[in-house]
Amino acid sequence: MNPSLNQTGLRNQAARKVAITDCDHANINEEIAVFEQENIQCDLYQLLQTRELVENLQDYEVLINQYARFTPEVFAGLPNLKVIIRYGVGLNNIDIPVATAHNVRVCNVPDYGIQEVASHALTLMLALERKIVPLTQSVRDLVWDYSLSMPVRRFSNLTIGIVGTGRIGKAFARMVQPLFKRVIAWDPKYHSARGDVPEFVEMVTFDTLLAESDIISIHSNYETSAGLFNKAALEAMKKDATLINVSRGGIIIESDLAEALRKHIIAAAAVDVAEIEPLPKNSLLRECPNFLCTPHMAWYSEQASSDLKTKVAEEAARFLNGQPLRDCVNI
Repeated sequence: MNPSLNQTGLRNQAARKVAITDCDHANINEEIAVFEQENIQCDLYQLLQTRELVENLQDYEVLINQYARFTPEVFAGLPNLKVIIRYGVGLNNIDIPVATAHNVRVCNVPDYGIQEVASHALTLMLALERKIVPLTQSVRDLVWDYSLSMPVRRFSNLTIGIVGTGRIGKAFARMVQPLFKRVIAWDPKYHSARGDVPEFVEMVTFDTLLAESDIISIHSNYETSAGLFNKAALEAMKKDATLINVSRGGIIIESDLAEALRKHIIAAAAVDVAEIEPLPKNSLLRECPNFLCTPHMAWYSEQASSDLKTKVAEEAARFLNGQPLRDCVNI
């Protein structure tokens, strides 16, 4: 029997504590509410460097994490660590194979902002296609001329392509289905397999999706899709196609995207994520008038933020109470 568990499966009182490695939220009220109910100590740090993570977190079995990178050096320096729970869906700041080798369970929260992310992709798509941002600016500049929007396409004549058919991809498909003539999809993990994808979605190959989509919206994860939209992929798209990414930076190669936008290889792009965040001052994308960017906020609503904070705390409590983890991705 694990010496830190008692006969009821609960962690011993000395082990019933959790550290938050780093967090940019305004408060941790939801986390504290869960932990107080479960009689668990919660300590908030703001640690980002390898050395400070190792020096400050020796006594913790359970960590909640936002941005701090968990590298081989961090895992080697924290021999007592058992579980990492990340605020959010993406896990590209955690070396999962190394975590597994150290018998550390890695958890995320895959279902807190499905509607928010899908609706943000829809919003970016509408803003691009209806030319909302440049037209608003023209009105502010005292120019009242709808012809500045030309050309604008009718959605019911168009094909929309979805990359990634997980929870968010499927939610996005349901949102856009009434608007479009055709909805097609491809998943980088399952390829053209349908699974539980709605019947109105036509599963196709990646090459077909690139060639036939008028709009492409990316909803896959970084681990399966890093660098997927490179120069070759962008050149395979239609000349008047638009590209949306609310998933992860690095799925689109930004230097290739900037070139494609400048040379009108594709018509426009809108993203909520970047390879480096914030988007660097010298990013060539800043110079592209056919580019929109929001600051990694697609996940956000007041309700989604509260759900996220509550769910990470509940997952930590499950482990300390000897219960099965809900969203462990590796062990």
